[in-house]
Amino acid sequence: MAKQARDLPLPALTLDSASSTPLHRQIYFGIRSAILEGHLRPGVRLPASRALAHALSVSRNTVTSAFDQLAAEGYIEARTGSGSFVPAHLPKEQIQTKPGTNIVGPGPKTKVLSPSRRASWLMSMAGESTPRHPFAPGLPEVDLFPFKEWARLLGRHWRRPTTEALSGTAPGGASRLCAAIADYLATARAVFCRPEQVIITAGSRQALDLAARVLIDPGDAVWIEEPGYWPTGAVLGAAGAKLVPVPVDDEGMSVTDGLVRASSPRMICISPSHQFPLGVTMSLARRLELLDAARNAGSFVLEDDYDSEYRYAGRPLAALQGLDQGDRVIYLGTFSKVMFPGVRLGYMVVPDHLLDAFLKIRTLIDAHPSSIAQAALTDFIEEGHLASHIRRMRPLYLERQANLIEGLRPVRDQLKLMPVDAGMHLVGHFKKACNDRAITNGARRLGVQAPALSSYYRGEPARRGLVLGYAGVSGSSIKRAAARLVDAIVGS
Repeated sequence: MAKQARDLPLPALTLDSASSTPLHRQIYFGIRSAILEGHLRPGVRLPASRALAHALSVSRNTVTSAFDQLAAEGYIEARTGSGSFVPAHLPKEQIQTKPGTNIVGPGPKTKVLSPSRRASWLMSMAGESTPRHPFAPGLPEVDLFPFKEWARLLGRHWRRPTTEALSGTAPGGASRLCAAIADYLATARAVFCRPEQVIITAGSRQALDLAARVLIDPGDAVWIEEPGYWPTGAVLGAAGAKLVPVPVDDEGMSVTDGLVRASSPRMICISPSHQFPLGVTMSLARRLELLDAARNAGSFVLEDDYDSEYRYAGRPLAALQGLDQGDRVIYLGTFSKVMFPGVRLGYMVVPDHLLDAFLKIRTLIDAHPSSIAQAALTDFIEEGHLASHIRRMRPLYLERQANLIEGLRPVRDQLKLMPVDAGMHLVGHFKKACNDRAITNGARRLGVQAPALSSYYRGEPARRGLVLGYAGVSGSSIKRAAARLVDAIVGS
């Protein structure tokens, strides 16, 4: 019920006992607004705390708490034996003459400040945040994650945290976790490294940002995949790189085209195991060709191996890092796809001769991700829970891929959608020219997230289609969402 101070020299100060804002904060905000809007002029004496408490039907402690906060921030001043007053020295430009005016806005002579040019460019790249709907790419199945085991491991380390966990890990990350990742990569991805070469990050984007800070100078040419993962271009562009989009064909990035467009790139950014968004796996011949070109040009190679764990036929080809003989590949991986996005843990494998630079610059960005999370993840890997979870998800994701293809059979004459041997998403290619972005917008209105393939191109799109994530959508939800997507395609 609202309470209002009456017969006191205060403008309508009303309290709402049903509000989630504590009463003393409501009094504080009410008096502060009255001062800043000019209702309470400099030098005016405020009601005594006892009288105001009686008028508002609250305890005196509630009022004195508000008065103490106002005094601490300089809005009122207490004079011994006289009471509380609005100070005479409040800046005139801070006090408004009309109620309801913007009390924090710039004055008439204040210069409006704006973000940097780099920030403005990054904002234009970021786009708008949208709710996660069915078929959003990159989302794993989270409901079936073994949270009971994960919670048990977190609890273990919170109950008895080690000195390292409490004081913080080294810039490269917890030593046991680095060793566990090195062992895992050697077995699963033919990545050969010492634990000291592994750096734990808060996901792959932070790893990309760190690599850009260490290796890129403004104006350096950098090959990026066309079409490709847009945050890669955004992060590298923010570092001042000259972005060189290189076409991706059925064997992966076209090295020949890259050399024509920029013969001596400083860096080559690539996702060879499962290219995003096209889903192509780079052939062994093309991998060797790329490494040869990088060696001749003196280029670094940034290998993003974001979802290689999910391969449904045969073993994946060896990582570029394992084929590299020149210590020029920086390898990036993440746990967001094999666990859940909120874990915010990833890693990078850095050549020995770059370790000092990466570690020192890492300390300027942040010290390390959560030490407790790193400790729990170490146990999660060493006790076999990660490998077991991946094994359980592979057949499930393959089944969901098949369900998605079946659900879109009604539009098979318009949308070519073929099964793939790896990954967590499919690309449907339209057989005739169409506006795939308009179809994306239509699908979004129906509660389906199906990004347009053309949106991943920096230049003129060579293909039109839809990028459809299936891993995080249950079987029944796939059927319903596919029906809505069919309606969006047919109605376009």
